[in-house]
Amino acid sequence: MENSRKICVEIIEQVLNKDSYSNIVLRKELNKSNLNEKDKALTTEIVYGTLKYKYMIDKILNNFLRNGLEKIDSYILNVLRISVYQIKFLDKVPNFAVVNEAVELAKSKSIGVSKLVNGVLRNYLRNLNKIYYKSNDLVEGLSFNYSFDKWIVKMFIDQYGIKTTENILKGLNERPAVTVRVNNLKIDYDEAYDRLITEGYDIEDGYACPEAIVIKRGKSIETNPLFKEGLITVQDESAMLVAPSMEIKENSEIIDLCSAPGGKTTHISEVMNNTGVVKAYDIHLNKLSLVKENALRLGVKNIVCSQMDASIYNEDLKNTAEAVLIDVPCSGLGIIRKKPEIKYTKNLKQLNEIIDIQRKIMNNAAAYVKVGGNLLYSTCTLNNKENVKNIKWFLNENPQYVVEPLYYGKLDNFIYDDIGCVTILPNKYMDGFFIAKLKRQW
Repeated sequence: MENSRKICVEIIEQVLNKDSYSNIVLRKELNKSNLNEKDKALTTEIVYGTLKYKYMIDKILNNFLRNGLEKIDSYILNVLRISVYQIKFLDKVPNFAVVNEAVELAKSKSIGVSKLVNGVLRNYLRNLNKIYYKSNDLVEGLSFNYSFDKWIVKMFIDQYGIKTTENILKGLNERPAVTVRVNNLKIDYDEAYDRLITEGYDIEDGYACPEAIVIKRGKSIETNPLFKEGLITVQDESAMLVAPSMEIKENSEIIDLCSAPGGKTTHISEVMNNTGVVKAYDIHLNKLSLVKENALRLGVKNIVCSQMDASIYNEDLKNTAEAVLIDVPCSGLGIIRKKPEIKYTKNLKQLNEIIDIQRKIMNNAAAYVKVGGNLLYSTCTLNNKENVKNIKWFLNENPQYVVEPLYYGKLDNFIYDDIGCVTILPNKYMDGFFIAKLKRQW
């Protein structure tokens, strides 16, 4: 039997040192392993938990490493990280077993380094109640307890205030529910719901979207017959709000400028009942294959895929679409609960650079919409500079557009701003998200 802790370390190595995506690497490594389902679940828990709480874990380890984190071998550091996570957060794993596993993993490097691992972890066990941050420093306290770099905490406080910031940090640390969208081209909601129950899934109605079903417990959705038959598809409820918000009519021409992997694109097709045409563009040709695969599985036949850089103006698209979707590339700060490594791979400089790309895409898209048509802008970030400030900038640059206010009901995690845009705060059911609908008047 393979060692699940060793697989955890190898996955985290790839994520932190080779810029790999945690969800992709984890799926790949688990699929090729011979771990049983229980060990796969534990591996998933340790990987996501260690990445989620890396900032906190590193603060703790710094107290017990004489030369700091920078001087220690990366593999050994990640052995220590997964061990501290298990000791602090997993009651079902005895502390002595965690230490023994860590020491055995470290022996693959050397006996000397295994003694270091043993000493650090036993020292930590003697200091479990120690406070590792300045208790009178609000930012430092939030950073440690929710495990976020200080610059992120400060940014959220500046934009949302202390109370909402704490709710955001808590939401971004939630374990995300698996949600699926019912494909109304092939099956109605009630029938899909009943079939999932028959398949042994513990489910409930969606939190905010009429097409959504929440999977509380059950085997992998991608092995489910309903998924394979294209009756359902996995999508976060925040993203499910986009297509219905576009005010799309059947037999329209719609453009999706940043379409891959195709969740929103195929949803547009479903809303249009497979009529008209959806022009799906993406800068990455290989990612368009994902759009095609999703469309084929879901029985969508009105999507035309083409490679294009949305930040470069295309005269051929001028005044051609009844509606344009720009789900622009963004910092992704709203989906940290699913990709916790985002916390450590983004910085303020990158955030400022991506705003320039977003604005180029926005200006180009403005020209593609017919008079009377809609432009839908969305992001999966909570940075207001990429969200409402971009909308205000756009309105100043494009006076032919006005905001069409959106309203999805009175839900605790929805913020409706004074110009009609919507910010969705993360919780168990939904990613952090932003949506703005703009109508071209002339």
